[in-house]
Order: sequence, then C-alpha cells, then structure tokens
Amino acid sequence: MTENTLHPADANVLAEYGNAELIDLILPDMNGLLRGKRITRDALEKVYQNGVCLPMSLIGTDVTGNTVEETGLGYDIGDEDRICRPIPGTLRPIPWQGRPMLQCLLSMEGFHGGMFSANPREVLKNVVQKFTDRGLTPVVAVELEFYLLDRELTPDGRPQTSINPATGERNRTTQVYYMGDLNDYQDFTDTVADACKAQAIPADTAVAEYAPGQFEINLKHRDDAVAACDDAIMLKRAIKSIAEQQGMLASFMAKPFVDQAGSGTHIHVSLLDKDGNNIFASTKEAPAPALKHAIAGLQQVSKDCMLMFAPHANSYRRFVLNAFVPLNDCWGFNNRTVAMRIPHSDAKNVRIEHRIAGADANPYLVTAAVLAGILHGLDAKGDPGPAIVGNAYEQTEQRQLFWRDTINDFMASTFIKDMFGAEFQHVFGQQKLKEMRSFYTEVTTLEYDWYLRSV
Repeated sequence: MTENTLHPADANVLAEYGNAELIDLILPDMNGLLRGKRITRDALEKVYQNGVCLPMSLIGTDVTGNTVEETGLGYDIGDEDRICRPIPGTLRPIPWQGRPMLQCLLSMEGFHGGMFSANPREVLKNVVQKFTDRGLTPVVAVELEFYLLDRELTPDGRPQTSINPATGERNRTTQVYYMGDLNDYQDFTDTVADACKAQAIPADTAVAEYAPGQFEINLKHRDDAVAACDDAIMLKRAIKSIAEQQGMLASFMAKPFVDQAGSGTHIHVSLLDKDGNNIFASTKEAPAPALKHAIAGLQQVSKDCMLMFAPHANSYRRFVLNAFVPLNDCWGFNNRTVAMRIPHSDAKNVRIEHRIAGADANPYLVTAAVLAGILHGLDAKGDPGPAIVGNAYEQTEQRQLFWRDTINDFMASTFIKDMFGAEFQHVFGQQKLKEMRSFYTEVTTLEYDWYLRSV
C-alpha cells in the first residue's frame, strides 16, 4: 500500500502490524452500537481510495438491529448504500483477538455530498465547529461506569453479579473505591490497560464504584472533543470484548439492578480561548461569568436534550433518589448530588462535570448536547441561580422523567432542530419512537404477577 493513500499515523500502524490479516471497519450507529464490515488486508488500499459501501439505514437501526422505516432510510430509498470512508488516524490494533487484527472507524457520506449530517459523530463535529468559529476550544473528558456481570443469567433471564476471580464468591457487597476489588479484578483491569496502550486510548484511572461489580474507567481530557468520544466508543468495545474473553459480561446498561446504583456517563468540559486560557477559570467565591452562563444554558436546554442523555426505556430506571444521580438541573461545587458539578481543582483548571447521562447513551450525542447547552448559555448569558451546598435531594424539587415525554420534547424542539439539524432530529426521534412502541408491545413478568389472577 502506498503511504500517500494513508494518514501518517495509519501508515505507521499498518507498518508496525505487518502480520495483521483482517481489519474491522466500524461505523457507530445512533445508539453507539458498532456496525460495519471485516475485510482482508489486501482490500484496505481500495477502501482508503474509494471507500466502502454500507446501507444508509445502519445509522438509524433500532437497538435490536432492525431498520426503522419511519426514518426514511429504508425502503423509501431502496435501502440505498452510501460510501463510508476511513476516518484518518483511527487505524488501531485489536490486541484481544486471537489473531493479528486491526480496526478503523468509518464516516458515512450524505445524499448531497459531504458527510451524513445525522451521523452522531458528524453531529458532534458540527457543534464543535461552532466553537471553533468563535475562537473557542472545548476540552473534554469522558467517564464511563459499567458492571462486570456473570455471563450466565438466572433461570428467569435476569443478570447476576460476577464471581469474584480471587475469592470464587459472587459479589454481593458495595465497597466504593475499595482497592481490594481492584486487586481482585486486576487481570481484567490490566488487560484493559494494555489494550488502551496498544490502541492509544488515554485511559488513566480505574475505580470500584457504588455497587458490587461496578467499575469506572476515566479517560484523560482532550482538546479534541470528537477524538475524546472516539476514545470512549473504542474503550467500551475493549471493555466488553475483554470481559467476554475472561468469562464475564460487561454491561453499560443504565440500571441493571433495581436495588443497586445505576451507571452513568459523565462529561467534563472546560473552554479555552484563542490564547489557550480557560474562560471558566475562577474560584468558588467568585465564579467566572462564562462558567455561570454555561451552566444556565445547560439548565435551559436540558429538557430538549434529555433524549440524548436518556435514550432507552431502561435509562429512566436510573433516576431515583439518593443514588448519586441528578433529579433536576441544579449545580454546585464539589457536590455529587447535583447535575452540573464543579469538581475540586485549582482556579486555572475549573471545569463543568455534567452528570445526567446514563452509560447507555451514545458518547457523541451526550457530548454534542452538553456542548450545545454551553454554547446556548454563552449566548443567552443567563443566571443558573445559587450553587447548592449540601444535599441537593433535600433542597430542590425532584423531576420525574418518562421516555414518551422526552421523545415528544425532542421531536418538538426548535433548539434541537436549529442546533443539530432537522435530519438528525427526524432520524433519532423516529428511531426512539419506534423503539418505545416496540417496547410497550411486550407483556412483562410484573404484569403477570400483578394482574393475571387478580383482575
């Protein structure tokens, strides 16, 4: 393969892994699920030169993998293929595979030239460009919580906490930030760390979280928000694959257990001006106007964007009292009971930690929504109200969220249309509406328990 067909970083990877025979070409869909093709090495040059064809409907498939005809991307256009092109700089090894393999992210072209604007990665790129046009650079870090579960389900199809590799006993206790849990699962965390190193994923911290078998892996901040979300997508793939390899199931489901903590996606954001100065830089005693405006903007658009933070039926199980999940749009300093937390830092490195989204949400869309809210706030120059000190659950009104309402809010929102485009609003909204309707056609076990004999 000639180097002029490749990004230099990709050429280096290809040269370093000369024995890699297969390449996974990956297109993340609306739900963040990875779709695409596996090709042989000798086909890669053609892909870089001409792209690869994939059905346009893949972007808007539902969570079960079915085409959502209501998006207009299926039969209406003859299930048309579109050209997908490798994203420069994303060719990486797949260290957990038994044979040498590589992977590369794809982006899909649209109907009228350029890239498909409803593609979640393109949605985020377009929001980031709005910052660039203003001489601002978002610095973003993503935190992902997840459960390590037993691969075997219960007889009635329910998940089980994993068997502790060190003790041979099932995890039943909560030991938040407990070093013993990290030691017991060191083979897993070490293998993930090795995969991150091989794939240049900047993961730097692993902690045991607030439930048995729940963990969090943090990614370092980047001044490229799109690359930060590429990291998150690839980290999720690594975690899932390595867990499966070690006989476990890694789940980013928002609320797998009704009586345990849910899993979230936390987005950390600061903003640099053209001189590299953080416009949020300030102290708790005197918050920067830009910081307060950004928080007010996030508050004002939270309702419109909630579907991007909570896209699935199970997402809404996570919003419960006293579980370190925000139940409204309040803010505060060094306070985990609020939605917009200002973590402890020196004045120079002040940032917003947005804590609403579940781990089941698409990182590209969550980050796009957070950045869009900040941008709105910088324009509107609103006031977020006083920072909460102490327990926000006791001091603020708790909202109750329902999937149907957030779908309706999203589809009716002029903010969503203006900020992200009518095409994305239509495709994502119709996808979620179809998923909701399909979900409610099922008769649940609880309905049999409640109604079968009693009514």
